[in-house]
Amino acid sequence: MRYGIEVVTLGELSHPSAVMRLAQAAEAAGWDGLFVWDHLAFTWGVPSGDPWVILSAVAACTSRLELGTSVAALPRYRPQVLAQMLVSLDELSAGRVIFGAGLGGVPEEFSAFGETGDAKVRAAKLEESLEIINRLWSGEAVTYQGLHYQIDGVSLGHGPVRQPRIPIWIGGDSRPALRRAARWDGWVIGGIDETGKVVRTPEQMKESIDLIRQHRSGYGIQDQPFDVAITGITTSPEENELPRAYESVGVTWWLESVYGLRGSLEDNLARIEQGPPR
Repeated sequence: MRYGIEVVTLGELSHPSAVMRLAQAAEAAGWDGLFVWDHLAFTWGVPSGDPWVILSAVAACTSRLELGTSVAALPRYRPQVLAQMLVSLDELSAGRVIFGAGLGGVPEEFSAFGETGDAKVRAAKLEESLEIINRLWSGEAVTYQGLHYQIDGVSLGHGPVRQPRIPIWIGGDSRPALRRAARWDGWVIGGIDETGKVVRTPEQMKESIDLIRQHRSGYGIQDQPFDVAITGITTSPEENELPRAYESVGVTWWLESVYGLRGSLEDNLARIEQGPPR
């Protein structure tokens, strides 16, 4: 198992400088990655930070941490713009990017700006965007005619540092989300609620992982690498029973959740400095 931190980039933790402090402490303490939220939380009254600016800042002040989104609301973006942005971030970080993508969990973050909050429409845009981004990363000319996006023979010109592509992790716990995750490189899911209570047990994770494995077998890609990440909290490096229980059912990443309700920036920083629950 690998160990990262997931920063809920709201309130005090919306500032790039705060996440940079967490990232540098995490790298020094032996954590393996840092992942951030992607929300327009100001639509519901909470300051939020831009994930791409924050991850760029973290890329510039670290050298080893894997960097990613947990998860980006992909239907909010034009896929060609995001494809280029991710390649640039991957170059800046020397190939350390993981792209976590999902529908976007708060419909108001779309509808407040005149965009549809309908989950089915967002799902269709997500599917098309993933296909477009993956094809653009190949460096070859892409022609695509979909319901929501069209491309006429355009090449990005070069691909990301990490090959064969930047790993794509899918968020969500519905059956369509699990099928979608099975087609790509990983699945990431929340294991706790805002109070820190466990809401997804190792037994429940095993059921979902088994289903993903069935789908991957059906797609003929069961032998290709695949990651499973879950968020949670521990109070010390020695509190490792739950991470190990998840590891025993196939979870490959534990993401220590860092968020305002857990404490101040200094409180969260102190836990990160203690190191991962190996």
